[in-house]
Amino acid sequence: MSHATVRATILPEIVKMISKEQNISEKEAMDMFYTSATGASFADDETGLYGQSPLFIFGLFREEMQEKGAWNQA
Repeated sequence: MSHATVRATILPEIVKMISKEQNISEKEAMDMFYTSATGASFADDETGLYGQSPLFIFGLFREEMQEKGAWNQA
């Protein structure tokens, strides 16, 4: 399976988790993810991040956003 296929398979799961936890639209969640350092690493084949589970990637993203103060605490 290609890296792009793997990413396309798990990205919707990550976006849904962000959307649900932050109570934002999936488009907003995708924009938030892809403008983050985690999103950039996910898109880069060299990092291998695309090979991790959606939950692991979501956890990294949430941690990054919390550090930036950009995560709404429920």
